[in-house]
Amino acid sequence: MTAPVPTSAAPATPKRKGFALYRATWPLVRRLLRDYMKKHTLRIAVAFLFMGLAAGAMVVMANFLQPIIDGAMRGGSMNELYWLGASIIAVFAIKAVASYTGDMMMQYIGHRTVADIQSGMYARLMRADLDHFHNTAAGQLIANFLSDATKLRTVFSDTFTGIGRDSLAVIGLVAYMFYTDWLLACVGFFIFPLAVWPVAKLGRKMRKVSANTQAEMAQFTTLLDEGFTGIRHVKAYGMERYESGRADTVVNRLFKLNFRAARVRTASEPILEFLAGLAIVSVLLYGGWQVIHGGRTPGTFFAFIGALLLAYEPVRKLAKLNANLQDALPAAERVFAVLDLEAKIKDKPGAVPLVVKSGAVRLEAVTFAYHRGTKTLSDITIDVPAGKTVALVGASGAGKSTVLNLIPRFYDVDAGRVLVDGQDVREVTLASLRGAIGLVSQETTLFDDTIRANIAYGRPGASEAEIVAAARSAAAHDFIVALPDGYETRVGGLGAKLSGGQRQRVAIARAILKNAPILLLDEATSALDTESERQVQTALRALMQGRTTLVIAHRLSTVIDADLIYVLEAGQVKERGTHRELLALRGLYASLYAQQGGEAAEPAPASVVRQLRA
Repeated sequence: MTAPVPTSAAPATPKRKGFALYRATWPLVRRLLRDYMKKHTLRIAVAFLFMGLAAGAMVVMANFLQPIIDGAMRGGSMNELYWLGASIIAVFAIKAVASYTGDMMMQYIGHRTVADIQSGMYARLMRADLDHFHNTAAGQLIANFLSDATKLRTVFSDTFTGIGRDSLAVIGLVAYMFYTDWLLACVGFFIFPLAVWPVAKLGRKMRKVSANTQAEMAQFTTLLDEGFTGIRHVKAYGMERYESGRADTVVNRLFKLNFRAARVRTASEPILEFLAGLAIVSVLLYGGWQVIHGGRTPGTFFAFIGALLLAYEPVRKLAKLNANLQDALPAAERVFAVLDLEAKIKDKPGAVPLVVKSGAVRLEAVTFAYHRGTKTLSDITIDVPAGKTVALVGASGAGKSTVLNLIPRFYDVDAGRVLVDGQDVREVTLASLRGAIGLVSQETTLFDDTIRANIAYGRPGASEAEIVAAARSAAAHDFIVALPDGYETRVGGLGAKLSGGQRQRVAIARAILKNAPILLLDEATSALDTESERQVQTALRALMQGRTTLVIAHRLSTVIDADLIYVLEAGQVKERGTHRELLALRGLYASLYAQQGGEAAEPAPASVVRQLRA
């Protein structure tokens, strides 16, 4: 139950400085803009137009301070004040509408883009090799869709919106200040370049913390998935306290990382507030001196101060945007790693559809290893004659399931060939190959949908009569109609609302409905009670007639009637023959059969033994 460290979790991002950080940041931002925001160019342009209108309204509000102050000083009329008041209300209204419209358009773009990314990731993963799922923790894959996507939503919805809205506001207000008094503007802004270095440094720290946080989040997701899925075992072994301790450890690590990120994110505000205070004091001293000595009017001075104060908020937000951007970019790296996945198992150029004439399957001198240096199959040859039933038996780890994985090209052989009616499976299209194969695995997989949808999974357009007929053949119809909603009953996650035997029968019904010419049965009746197994075995025997069937079985009593049995040991074929012939050998098969309570047979003549072991 120990949670594995996700193999694809991103390592901590190395520390980058100066232009190195820029070089690491810009390619990711450029790809986000090119691949996902380019299609929204018109919306972005309109959003920036409204944001520019809102920024212009802020400049106008700052400019209103000059006539208000100067009018009060010279004793202006109430009519002027009313006019100014009405104008200010109008400007605020324009700013509110423009800000809302611009922000909502950018929010739409952000959420739509993240939805596109999530759809693209899922589609890419569905095409990825089975090996990728075996080597990547489920928690990491889930974190890509949830945690990483949320980070990117922040980039699109908040960061890019802030860049547009706040930068335009700052540009407008700074331009107004320089227009009003360029020298006073220089006095007010000479301090802000000092903030560039600490803000950039905070951005580097944020990126490093974010990368570590997301890797830890992936491990936490894996822990949750394991704990909830294996809750029966947790309780059966009394490991509640142990599992809670594991969760506490990961949660505390996440707390420290999240708090460190919050501390880094918050640090930019005090720096800017201090610098803003210095800027305002400098302006007050110099501008006040000018007013006292008659160099400018009080209204002009206060209008400048108003513009400076209005500029502070968008400047503060812009300073935080870099930290937010650096927080999200490690998520972008992981998302793009998924989007860039290239399946190794795919159609070759010029691949042709598989033509199934009789359905004969042959593994010819096949060698295969999941991991380099450790062979799972070693130079084996297995023939499954057309229309016959061939069984693979042997101890766990002998390579039986690997043989099944190679036929539909879940993996490709390292040496040798897998042939269907003489056609190398690597030379035909995957769709036609897998369309010709029906699979029932010992790892019964049902989806959180109705029983009807699960049976029709391989044939979505199947009729009601065909679905019911498949269920009857799999001895599933009676228990299905006894459920409250019959075929419309939802089975829950992984079929949790059904018993093990019921799940297996639904899976068998799915394979029966597909009606493929080649059947792969991996312990297809392992979860059935005696009566259900008898019914399903009868149905399977009828289904196997005229079809090529390869069966994996640990209970040898289920394959006694197979046309041919291969006995595997350590990835090699040790024996082959019928049940009676293998018993007569008094070899590995006979030993396995005896261990399961079977009776021994008379020994075969030496000539027959040599032939069967050849």
